Amino acid sequence: MNPFKSKYLRYGLLLPLSASLLIGCGNSEENKEGNITDGLFGKKELPQASTDSVFVKQYISKQPEFKEFNDLMFHFYGDRDYKLAWFRENELVPQTQKFLEVIDKSEQEGLDPQNYKVVDLEKMIQQYKQLEPQDSSRLALQQEIDVALTASYFNYASDFYRGRANPQLNASDAQWDVKRNKIKLHKALQTILKERESTYPYYEFEALHTGYTRLREKLQEYRELESRGGWPKVELGNRKKLEQGDTAQAVIALRKRLNPSQTFAATDPKMKTYDAQLVAQVKKFQMLNGLKEDGVVGGNTLKQLNVPVEDRIRQIMINMERWRWIPKRLVPKKLDQKYIWVNIPEYKLYIYEDPNNDPEAERQYKKTMEMRVIVGKTLNSTPIFSDKLEYVVMAPYWNVPNSIVAKEMKPKLVNNPGWLASQNMEVVTKDKTPQSVSPYSIDWANVSEDNFNYRIRQKPGPKNSLGMIKFLFPNEYAVYLHDTPADALFSQTNRDFSHGCVRVQYPVKLADYLLEGMPEWNEQTIKQTMTSGEETWVTLPKQVQVYLVYFTSWVDDNGDIHFREDIYGHDKKLENDYFG
Repeated sequence: MNPFKSKYLRYGLLLPLSASLLIGCGNSEENKEGNITDGLFGKKELPQASTDSVFVKQYISKQPEFKEFNDLMFHFYGDRDYKLAWFRENELVPQTQKFLEVIDKSEQEGLDPQNYKVVDLEKMIQQYKQLEPQDSSRLALQQEIDVALTASYFNYASDFYRGRANPQLNASDAQWDVKRNKIKLHKALQTILKERESTYPYYEFEALHTGYTRLREKLQEYRELESRGGWPKVELGNRKKLEQGDTAQAVIALRKRLNPSQTFAATDPKMKTYDAQLVAQVKKFQMLNGLKEDGVVGGNTLKQLNVPVEDRIRQIMINMERWRWIPKRLVPKKLDQKYIWVNIPEYKLYIYEDPNNDPEAERQYKKTMEMRVIVGKTLNSTPIFSDKLEYVVMAPYWNVPNSIVAKEMKPKLVNNPGWLASQNMEVVTKDKTPQSVSPYSIDWANVSEDNFNYRIRQKPGPKNSLGMIKFLFPNEYAVYLHDTPADALFSQTNRDFSHGCVRVQYPVKLADYLLEGMPEWNEQTIKQTMTSGEETWVTLPKQVQVYLVYFTSWVDDNGDIHFREDIYGHDKKLENDYFG
């Protein structure tokens, strides 16, 4: 291209027809229709618009919704030397129409299409198409459309890939400290425009996680249910519960609740009997809602049955939002290609592994292990974060946090310092080589969380609060996975009993899995070391990614949707932020 012409186009200067004729300098001529043609080959040569930093800055400053994408806009256009992105040979690229359709259908993503129609793109594009190629105003409109499309993409993609709500509403009450999805949206747009290769499905304007897309499908189903009137409320009247064999009008409502798309004859006596088939449906409902699977309708089961479909739709939407916060790459390349996933409201731990273990290839994680866990009670809630598991510690000491010393142990120790010995505990200094301190030498009455300068620790043994083994991923919360002597608690439906750490149901199985590949460790040597009474640290050859997350709704591999109680109240806070 003529360098003089390129200079003017780069800075966004519009070239009217007369100017373009002068630039041709004898190499082009005007035909009878007034089109510009190449003097040698007879091809059309129309001016090509571009933009510049001044225009971009001025444009987005006029739209408050676009201002937060200021840096992205300059990254994107700066990388391309301010060449337009959405036009090829003065024609809009096919991705334009696809993007407009994505915005129109964004309600399917739990988003509001009107939030992304800051400017009327379709009207601008229609105006552009109606202009003659020789119309000098066409280039000005071309530039405006291009910048508007880019800003609109960032506006939409930021919500779609990163999330609408702030997972940390304020610094003192972080609801979500998992490593954030740091997708580079300007690079994603380059991929969409087929100017860059990527293993992620940006070019399809698609989500990054299967957990999200499964919930999205259920969102459509539940909205369809809502449009048909939802499901009926189950009212027991004077009854406290329904059990197999009972006959009542409420049984028909129960059938309709569990089979909302079916029609039942209210006059058929059989429909009023709580039969074995309906009991099986209730048990499945209880399983999907984290309830005791006894087939009895009453109490929490009745409460969950009567949650309106509108509330479930909101619950699905805010859990879709949480998936947007999850990193696009679940496991960094340098780590072992497996990860531990603890879903707090579900009280479950899962391990997912990529059988190919190829950090360069597309991830194909498969579930290889699962077990029940015990998490923190409401006042000692388990924090939501991600980190890297580094150590397995057998026959561990339990170093009691100062908060527990001050709040729970102090009342006992004021009157009886010897209580520590009865619990196989001791007081030691905080040195690298701890020295024993007599509990009788401490003024327990004046001990506080801030001024206690010693450490209380429980010695290794079968009664140790951590059990016989723990799994460490050093973090600011002092939270980890560990064994427990209170195995009976794993049989409970709701398992929020801990001080914040996560107790695992099968610690030996977990240790054996993590130490696989280290020939000196197997199930037998692990058990022997756990009962040795001597604390032993084992460093993993490769760190393992750990996620402690909070999902109150998800879809399993069978396509069934689960719901759980909002045990810490995080859903309620997120709803206010997301919908407010």
